[in-house]
Amino acid sequence: MTELKEIVRYLDTELRLAEVPDYSGALNGLQLENSGTVTKVAAAVDASLPVFRKAIAAGADLLIVHHGMFWQGAQSVVGSQYEKIKLAIDANMAVYSVHIPLDIHHEWGNNILLCEELGMRNTEKFHPWKGELLGLKQEMDLTLEKLLERVKLAVGGEVNFCPGRNSESVGMVGVITGGAGSEIQAMADSGINTFITGEGPHWSYPLAEELGVNIIYGGHYATETFGVLKLIEVLEKKYLLCKHFVSHPSGL
Repeated sequence: MTELKEIVRYLDTELRLAEVPDYSGALNGLQLENSGTVTKVAAAVDASLPVFRKAIAAGADLLIVHHGMFWQGAQSVVGSQYEKIKLAIDANMAVYSVHIPLDIHHEWGNNILLCEELGMRNTEKFHPWKGELLGLKQEMDLTLEKLLERVKLAVGGEVNFCPGRNSESVGMVGVITGGAGSEIQAMADSGINTFITGEGPHWSYPLAEELGVNIIYGGHYATETFGVLKLIEVLEKKYLLCKHFVSHPSGL
């Protein structure tokens, strides 16, 4: 058993929550507290009602998510929002959310962990946003076919892709997990030859063709399971907690 405030203090510090900017609706950090102690920590990508039900059924008293409860900003606590919060309070389950600070973390982040799965061991940061660098890149001597095999293995399924580059080699590979497909022009401007992300709007595909950039859409959900899985592993070892991953894929 560990005090909730100790876990929160540790995560806030290690993930640099006070320093890293984010979307206002992300509301990083502790979003809902419990009575004060934690014995079992669960992780999920999204703070949805089905996820809450699964985490509670697993006996979690702390749920860590990548996408939190307040993406739409201030809203009435009615309907599913009321049900979700009431379920968590009744079950004494706290909720901690961390978005961009987790994406870009040097050790626990979605980007670095996906890169490691792809065999990218000498990455450098790139793509500035509000004073932070959101992505990782590395030159790779690899064919697109081989890289696609690695991405599929990493995300555990099929992927969508645009073979926009007129070369067998993938060249400079850039990785930004989640929904960064709309940044394809910025990728081309940064010298990225093959861009790996989670998802993108339809127009990102034809634009990638025109720009001569390969783009691989690994799935928003699938590319962002890495960070929360790592966090519960870290907390399990540091505080001797039980852990549980709530699998609830969106297919997107």
